[in-house]
Amino acid sequence: MMACNELSDESLVRARELMQQHRYDDAIEWLTTCRRQQPDEGIELLLALCRYQAYLAQPPCSAIADPWLIAPPDPFGDVVGVPEIPASKLDANTLAAGIRHHGALLVRGLLSADIALQLADGVRQALDACAAWHAHGEGTFGNSWYARLPLQEGCELAQARPWIEEGAGGVWLADSPRMLYELTELFGSSGITDMIADYFGEQPMLSVGKSTLRCVPGSIRHADWHQDGAFMGADIRSVNVWLGLSHCGEDASGLEFLPRRLSRVLPTGSHGAYFDWSVGPGMVTEAAAGMATTSPVFAPGDALLFDHFFLHRTGVPAAIAKDRYAIESWFFAPSAYPAGQVPLKL
Repeated sequence: MMACNELSDESLVRARELMQQHRYDDAIEWLTTCRRQQPDEGIELLLALCRYQAYLAQPPCSAIADPWLIAPPDPFGDVVGVPEIPASKLDANTLAAGIRHHGALLVRGLLSADIALQLADGVRQALDACAAWHAHGEGTFGNSWYARLPLQEGCELAQARPWIEEGAGGVWLADSPRMLYELTELFGSSGITDMIADYFGEQPMLSVGKSTLRCVPGSIRHADWHQDGAFMGADIRSVNVWLGLSHCGEDASGLEFLPRRLSRVLPTGSHGAYFDWSVGPGMVTEAAAGMATTSPVFAPGDALLFDHFFLHRTGVPAAIAKDRYAIESWFFAPSAYPAGQVPLKL
């Protein structure tokens, strides 16, 4: 009988052959199948690299019309603010209605609490591995919990990586091959990827620069308002699956947001804004037009789904004392992918 490491070596050889032939879809399928059969760091590392090289070999270039150019019927017409549904009610229609009419959709129990807490532990391990890499210089691409995706030389996106790791308490999902594998498997088995594909009308891609593993410390006392469209542009199609992995919004930070649909990117760096990229409090008041911002409480496994127009910030409750674990996973339609955001093939 062949030993596990021999099976792994054969799997990697086969995958590299497929990649050399530019058969990236086949390589991704092969590596995923092999990883399901046995845990293996080498397979996770190569799978992350393969998803990236698939983009390099064939950048997004499709031209598929937005199927929701005409806003869908609103099943939440009697809801003031962001509607809330159980995971069993989530599909492309409820997603479209929530985002296009109300700005977002709050989904309770998108993942079970047990799975969410396991992911929180994975986020912690990824952050610890990142800290060890910075402290000891442990290679560039070798540990499955933290292994920097080898972006092309001169890639502007790479300049944002230090800020994410050192200033924002995070690690790119793409820089943790173990967590990238776990998340893509969960999104696939739970139907989330297919649901977003139905919403886009095409198979989504996952952003390198915006998909992030986070631990927001209990010591935070201030956060700035922003729309992600200010960084990525308005002429895109996106869905962010913001997934809470711990209790958020009471004794740990959550999300504070304007519970209404905005159809444009607001001016930044004005109206009392602290940064040139943030939306000032005066502008938030103007956009609210009398509507109050809100900060819901999230249980582990709850999710908020929104796009690049959504106005939000980290919520800081008065009783904050604990760290908050969460994952942001930004999906984009290949036909309207933001310039500068490196995608991964799913």
